[in-house]
Amino acid sequence: MALSKNKLKEYRENAGLSQENIAELVTVTRQTIISIEKGRYVPSLELALKFAKLFDCRVEDLFGL
Repeated sequence: MALSKNKLKEYRENAGLSQENIAELVTVTRQTIISIEKGRYVPSLELALKFAKLFDCRVEDLFGL
């Protein structure tokens, strides 16, 4: 199932973070961040929660069906 809403790139850019920065903060590779932002990879629940905590928002604000 594909996500129709993926605002990771928008949140990342608004926070002034690079793909490398965010990858280090949530302990994944830069390639993972690229794949999520392009919609090729759906993050695990654990990873989605890490993003939400990092950006102080709800998972639903970042990702949705």
